[in-house]
Amino acid sequence: MSQPVSRYLHPFDVAEHPTLEPEVKRAILASWASDRVAVEGAPALRKPPGARQPVPIDDILAALRSLDGAQPPTLQ
Repeated sequence: MSQPVSRYLHPFDVAEHPTLEPEVKRAILASWASDRVAVEGAPALRKPPGARQPVPIDDILAALRSLDGAQPPTLQ
């Protein structure tokens, strides 16, 4: 990937990116959902390396589902 993952501020930035392949989107979002980047003391949040703010795991999972057409991406 030519651009750092930290360039994306929200999971839907990844899911809606026009030039990323679906497999790349899934890989990015899966890495964000990983317990390795869970915020200590706040298991519902993830903070990917280089991210400015934690991201709710629910938003990450919703973005992943949107790739399968399960629901349209919407910012909350």
